Amino acid sequence: MKNKITAKDIALIGMMVAVIEACKFALAAIPNVELTSFWIIIFTLMFRKRIFIVIPVFILIEGIVYGFGMWWIMYLYAWPLLAVITLLLRKNKSAIMWAIISGAFGLLFGLLCSIPYIFTGADLISGFKIAFAWWVAGIPWDLVHGIANFAIMLLLYHPITKVMKKMTSEG
Repeated sequence: MKNKITAKDIALIGMMVAVIEACKFALAAIPNVELTSFWIIIFTLMFRKRIFIVIPVFILIEGIVYGFGMWWIMYLYAWPLLAVITLLLRKNKSAIMWAIISGAFGLLFGLLCSIPYIFTGADLISGFKIAFAWWVAGIPWDLVHGIANFAIMLLLYHPITKVMKKMTSEG
């Protein structure tokens, strides 16, 4: 019975997806500045494994809205990876540590996203060359992504976790 999804869970999952989507839309005009990483970390810390329902719903909505391109395949493993890293390190409450993790994720996002390109070449060698070129070309954007993720987490971690704890307390 413990793994049963309740109406409350469905509503909560819907709200989490809506928050991620609304923030993504609001910041869409600023390249590589996003709150998706922030919210996936925060929601994973607050709601643990429920995030593994939120992420696929988020990814599906992204595909429906923006199309199912190569970038969509990247989302299938990049966002769950961030949630797994967060779950493994969930006992830490340091804003600095979470800012470093979020920033590192932003810096490595292009590298993570280059993986599917390995399989687009005529063979693995040309595929690795394509993936490497794609990753290197995006490094300036990864720097923006990493710095923005770091700053956002550093600024918002404590205030948002404080509010979230108040909102989710049963007492």
